[in-house]
Amino acid sequence: MRYAAHGGPELIQSGLLPVPRPGPREALVALAAASVVPLDWKLRAGRLAAYFSPELPKVPGRDGAGRVLACGAEVSGFRPGDRVGVMVPPPVARGSYAGAVLAREEELVLLPPALPTLEAAALVNAGLSAWIAAVRCADVQPGQRVLVHGGAGAVGGVLVQLCAHLGAEVSATCRATNRDYVRGLGAARAVAYDAEDFTTLPAQDVVFDLIGGTVHDRSYEVLRPGGHLVWLTAAPIVERGAEYNVRVTRAPIRDERTPVAAVFDLAARGILRAQIAARMPLVQAGEAQRRLEFGQISRGRLVLEIGTALFGPGGVPFTAPWDDS
Repeated sequence: MRYAAHGGPELIQSGLLPVPRPGPREALVALAAASVVPLDWKLRAGRLAAYFSPELPKVPGRDGAGRVLACGAEVSGFRPGDRVGVMVPPPVARGSYAGAVLAREEELVLLPPALPTLEAAALVNAGLSAWIAAVRCADVQPGQRVLVHGGAGAVGGVLVQLCAHLGAEVSATCRATNRDYVRGLGAARAVAYDAEDFTTLPAQDVVFDLIGGTVHDRSYEVLRPGGHLVWLTAAPIVERGAEYNVRVTRAPIRDERTPVAAVFDLAARGILRAQIAARMPLVQAGEAQRRLEFGQISRGRLVLEIGTALFGPGGVPFTAPWDDS
């Protein structure tokens, strides 16, 4: 699935591309699933032109999971048949809304045997973001009071689970209809942003802001002096840390194996669970992005199901002309 110009979700069309040969440090991965992340629709709509200028035509998709088909000569950590999660850099033309994707070795993470592939696809980018925010930036500790804004969402839901696992007392904002869902993820308190005022909470040690705008501005009121406000890219903010005597940090979300591998391990052990809001076939990628763009997905990730085999004309299993096996 790809688009050749910026605009609405109807521009995403299906098509056929040649299966690429891996370079020396690349692997070819047959994808079983890809998650639909906010970055996907924002890139397509041209909202991020100041930050990224993706090559066109663009295959969307920030992440996915599947099985290694072939490896370049210098790839040492993976081999054909390995199940892997894939991180895809935003600016490149290749993406994960496809039957296969080329990935550099450092963009791949092995899946534990106990972790289903579709669940892994829902956790790659969400888990990466949550782990960097909670562990690396905030260094969440047992007994701390932590507030997660958007606790029912893909990143927020992993944050709720991860902070609870780290021993924090977790509160989370969400829609009123998602209160029980968020409590089920491990939040001690679920505050409905459409019915309640989160600033009445006890003073918090850490606030994770995934929303920005007025939510960010009001979050200072609920932090204790010396507390920590960690934010991920969202609506524009005004930084007021000095005024409230709190620390303000933007979580630096960069593709790294370590955070994703840590989240995969926790999920495989049943400590974290993947949140799959819905599953849709790859050919409905445009509709999937439309649902996300217009706020119709509020519990976890929407996952595109792709399959694990590549086929040529007439349904014959694909064999690359460069395949020496």
